[in-house]
Amino acid sequence: MNKQGSDSGEGRNGPLSGYRVIELGSTVAGPFCARLMADFGAEVIKVEQKQGDAVRYMGNQKDGRSLYGASILRNKKIISVDLHQEKGREIVRKLCEKADIVIENFKPGTLERWGMGYETLSAGNPGLILVRISGYGQDGPYSQRPGYGVVCEAFSGVREVTGDPDRPPARVAVSMTDYITGLYGAFGAVMAVLERQRTGRGQVIDSALYEAAFSFMEPHIPAFQQLGLIARRCGSRLPGHTPNTLFPTSDGRYIHITAGSQSIFKRLVAVMGMTELLDDPRYASPTARAQNEDATEAIVSEWTSARTLEELERLLGEAGVPASRIFNMEDIFADPHYQARNMIVTPEDPELGPVAMANVVPRMSSTPGAVRWAGRDIGQDTDSVLAELLGLTPETLDALAAQEIIYRADETEQVESQQGYAAIRQAVKETQ
Repeated sequence: MNKQGSDSGEGRNGPLSGYRVIELGSTVAGPFCARLMADFGAEVIKVEQKQGDAVRYMGNQKDGRSLYGASILRNKKIISVDLHQEKGREIVRKLCEKADIVIENFKPGTLERWGMGYETLSAGNPGLILVRISGYGQDGPYSQRPGYGVVCEAFSGVREVTGDPDRPPARVAVSMTDYITGLYGAFGAVMAVLERQRTGRGQVIDSALYEAAFSFMEPHIPAFQQLGLIARRCGSRLPGHTPNTLFPTSDGRYIHITAGSQSIFKRLVAVMGMTELLDDPRYASPTARAQNEDATEAIVSEWTSARTLEELERLLGEAGVPASRIFNMEDIFADPHYQARNMIVTPEDPELGPVAMANVVPRMSSTPGAVRWAGRDIGQDTDSVLAELLGLTPETLDALAAQEIIYRADETEQVESQQGYAAIRQAVKETQ
C-alpha cells in the first residue's frame, strides 16, 4: 500500500486538469460521478448542506468520522451553502457560471423550482454541461417517483436474476446501481466535453438509475423478444456457459472455475485427467455442456471435492484455467498482486491518519489519475473557494455565515459535527 496515495500534492495534472465541476449531488451516485472526475484532475467543488451529505452517515465510522466519506469525497473542495435560501442559490448560480460541468441528483424538477434549471444556468455559460442523475429519468410517467439505487435495480430486472433460484432475489452489498449510473454520468460528461470542442455548446446528460441497471441485462433482452425466455436466478452459475460456477473443496471452502469456452475446457479436463469427456457428446462442445449443466458440474465437483483449495489454485493456475477462491477483505489486503499493483492507497486524514481506499481506476500511461487527499470536512473550503472564484471579502463571508447562508467549519465545529454524526447514527440504529 502507498501511504501517500497516488500523489499527495494538489497540483498534479490529469486528463481533466483545467476543468471545473460543481457537485450538487448527494448520497452515492452524484458524489461518485464527481469523484471519478476529481481523480483525473478536475477541480471538483462539492456544495454541501451544513448537516452534511447523507453519504457521511453511511457505512462504518471511527471516532464518529465517516470512513466512506474519506474515500468518496476525496480530491474535492468542500463548501457549505444553504440551497434552501435564495441568497445561497444565487451564490451557487454564480459558481455554475464559472464551471464546465454541474452534477446533480435531486428529484426531477427541483433545480427548476429553485430557479437553477439548465436554461437558467446556461444562459450566461452556453458551454455548460449538466449531468442529471435520477431514479427514472427527467421525464416519463415515473419521473417523479423517489428512486434509490436498489429500488431501481428491482425495477430494471437485474434483481430478478441475482441470487439463488430457491430463495428471494438477493442484492450486492454495495450501492452497485448508484455506481453504474454515476459511471455512465461521468462518461456522458466527458463525451459532452468532446462535443463542446466542436460546437462550443454544452448539453444535458440524463442518467437514470433504472436505465443504467437495465443496460446490464443485455443478453436477456433479445432472448425474451425472440424466444420468449424470461431470465431467472441461477445462483453462482452463468447461464449458457458451463462450467462456470462455484465448486466445493475438501477443506470446506469454495473455488470458482470458469471453463465454458472450448479451449479452456480442454485444459480443465486435461488437468483433471479426464480428456475422454471430449469424446462424449454430452460434454464435447460448449452448447452440449450448457444443455447438460447438472451433469457437467457434478463431474467437476467430484474432482474438486477431493482436493484442498490451495492445491486446486495451484493445479488450475499451472494449467491456465481461470479460477479463484472467493476473496474477503482480509485476503485482499494480504494479496501480493494487490500490493504489486498498488491498488490500495492510504492518504492522510487529519483525524484518522493513513486511511485505506481503492486507487484510481482505470490506469492511464501518460496522464494517470491520483488520490491527492482524503475527503474533507463540511465547509472546510467555503471561504477559500468563494473568495477565489466570486471575490467575496472576509466581511461578506462573515455576514453570510451570520445569516447561516454559508457554513465554514473551524476545529471546534468539526469536533461537534463528528459528535453529531455519531448521535444521528445511534438514533438510526435504535429505530431499525
